[in-house]
Amino acid sequence: MRILVAALALTTAIATPLIAQQAGTPGTKNTAAITGGTYQVDPNHTLVNWEVNHLGISPLWGLFGGITGTLQIDPKNPGAAKLDVTIPVSKLQTGVPGFTAHLLKPAGENGKADFFGANPADARFVSTSVVVDSDGDEAKVVGNLTLNGVTKPVTLDVDFYGAGKMPAQMGGKEQVGFEAEATIKRSDFGLGMAVPMVSDEVELKIAAAFQK
Repeated sequence: MRILVAALALTTAIATPLIAQQAGTPGTKNTAAITGGTYQVDPNHTLVNWEVNHLGISPLWGLFGGITGTLQIDPKNPGAAKLDVTIPVSKLQTGVPGFTAHLLKPAGENGKADFFGANPADARFVSTSVVVDSDGDEAKVVGNLTLNGVTKPVTLDVDFYGAGKMPAQMGGKEQVGFEAEATIKRSDFGLGMAVPMVSDEVELKIAAAFQK
């Protein structure tokens, strides 16, 4: 019996810190956890999801990853934040090889591609203004989006998701994350093939993580 009790005690001693570690997360939705400075995009945890209406029958979507860039933020003056990110269009993914190939199909005999073409230039978003709500956890970020060689203003509706310092075993860096949404018209960027059979409007949903 003593051996059994000792074994149970040892198991509890080992399991308790593991359970405690799993019960919480290093990040919090408290904006007070945000520290100022220049953050780099965390490319492993930042994605742009785009969605269009296909024939009024079903949605079609894809992802942009491999995103790079910077966020400059001062918690005492969040309206002065600056965002500059680059999205490698050539790395887009849809999960359907034929669909992906069509989006990146080389230009035809007329010299024009159906969509992005075989070697599309990176897209880039550079903020021009940030308006933060009274609670400090939502913002409208206005900026210039350059896509397919065309630059147009775009507004992102941004929600603060969390901030905190990562544990030492995870790099120990300060991180901050957001969710954002926007709607753009692909015809504004010279990508209007098949409108209106495939919607001109493209819904963007963004998961963005930054670290320093």
